Amino acid sequence: MKFNSTLSVAAITLLYITGSLCQLDVCGRAPLNNRIVGGGDATAGDWPWQVSIHTVNDNHICGGTLITKDWVLSAAHCFLEYGYSYIKMYFGRLSQSDKNPNVTSGPIRAKQIINHSDFDNVTYDNDIALIQLSSSVTFSDYIRPVCLAAAGSVFGAGTESWVTGWGLLQPESTQFPDTLQEVMIPIVSNSACANAYKGIRNITSNMICAGLLNQGGKDACKRDSGGPMVSKNGSLWIQSGVVSFGEKCAEPKYLGVFTRVSQYQNWIKSYTGSNPPGFVQFNSTSSSNLRSIPSWYIAIFVIYSLSLSFF
Repeated sequence: MKFNSTLSVAAITLLYITGSLCQLDVCGRAPLNNRIVGGGDATAGDWPWQVSIHTVNDNHICGGTLITKDWVLSAAHCFLEYGYSYIKMYFGRLSQSDKNPNVTSGPIRAKQIINHSDFDNVTYDNDIALIQLSSSVTFSDYIRPVCLAAAGSVFGAGTESWVTGWGLLQPESTQFPDTLQEVMIPIVSNSACANAYKGIRNITSNMICAGLLNQGGKDACKRDSGGPMVSKNGSLWIQSGVVSFGEKCAEPKYLGVFTRVSQYQNWIKSYTGSNPPGFVQFNSTSSSNLRSIPSWYIAIFVIYSLSLSFF
């Protein structure tokens, strides 16, 4: 049997394209979310990519984000004291104590944890980690992956953003909420953020800041770490940041600091294999934000289609 190399290469490429496009077709959609403004208790299905990361003793330690059926995105500092064998994750969870009727399976253990090799546990630069699941999740209206901000995305000052997690509601409190919390905060420019943290922390290009400068009152807090900050683009929710650090919580002078997801597209794709997360270009100054599908993917697809005409 004759083997046509042009067709075979194109067909293999098509498989790769299909995997990427399929991920884009499912990511960032939360059909049960009708959020406009405010904050407080979330309701079931509002944030279907939210992950609750626990120790094997069932203590919630950090948040995370489902990015494919096999991978979770979180913060590297969450795993300074815990290896993968000590970690399990809950998906589709709203309450930490009550029954979650929309959760169809139990917790999933970690297969491996990949902290960024350049993570600095003093400055928290490159505070990002990937967790590979020991078994795949099944998507539903309550469990879905988020879209990730593609390289070059711009989240201008004032961009409306949402942060979710089970972290403290007050910095002095020792009582963690039972129900998933949500809060809307605006993006603040890196220059303003660097000025706020001058002499305390170095704000790098790998970070993105949000909060109410000179007002405070809304922020992520302890054990929100690793969770998502997302913004909506049309019908899609796109993750701009991973909860990283702050000075206390919701202080008027200081902002929440997040790992800037768009800086890590190549790093994330290098580990997630042939079916990477859906990366979406976001530009808060433009109304025409386009999905991040390289033009050469489309070109190869056209070549593949043309090659069929010879058979």
